Amino acid sequence: DTLARRQKKNFVQAEMARVHSSPSFSSSSSPAAAAAACAGERRGKVFTLWLKSLVLNGRGCTVYDSDGHIVYRVDNYGSKCSDNVCLMDLRGNIVVNIHKKKLAFGKWEGYKWTGRKQEASAWFKVARPRGGIFHRSGGRPSSSPCEFESDAGRAMRYRIDDDGGARAGKRACCRIVDAGTGLVVAEVKRKVTAGGVALGEDVLALVVEPGVDDSLIMGLVLVYGLMNRTM
Repeated sequence: DTLARRQKKNFVQAEMARVHSSPSFSSSSSPAAAAAACAGERRGKVFTLWLKSLVLNGRGCTVYDSDGHIVYRVDNYGSKCSDNVCLMDLRGNIVVNIHKKKLAFGKWEGYKWTGRKQEASAWFKVARPRGGIFHRSGGRPSSSPCEFESDAGRAMRYRIDDDGGARAGKRACCRIVDAGTGLVVAEVKRKVTAGGVALGEDVLALVVEPGVDDSLIMGLVLVYGLMNRTM
């Protein structure tokens, strides 16, 4: 049992090194490269989504920031596509609790947690796109509407576009768009190393635009994964 745990730990460490492969800029880097790195930081936050749970034999995902630190995790403990999923921080504190509505087909609600208490009203609501699972129709991506309340108390609308991923079998990739402005506020793509090598389909890159709540975006990405059975 001890040997198995040690082997699991070594495997996880090796996988984490693979997941976090990224370009590094030393003092000898060119000014152009350093400027590009700074510009990337101004564009928004960059996260790595590893569609693996750190819990032995568990299901879920682990989210790292650009420095390789774990910021969010989801552990379903062996139950895939659960009707009740918690987005947690590294210490296991619940950030968002996602419920699938039992009497309303294809609808999910996300509840924000403050400390150890869940807020009474849903923070966001997401509906499955018409026609069921995400697919392209007439060359246009299908989308799923999302309603949420901003910190200022205003009702906001986003939509989750499938980016053609569901049709191509890559159901974890998507764009989240502000329905009011049409601007992309976040995007999930397959992660590519500095050398141009695409990592496994279980390793994704998430870019969140400045001023957008990344915990809200993670909640929407989880709902998208539940819809498409990747979580």
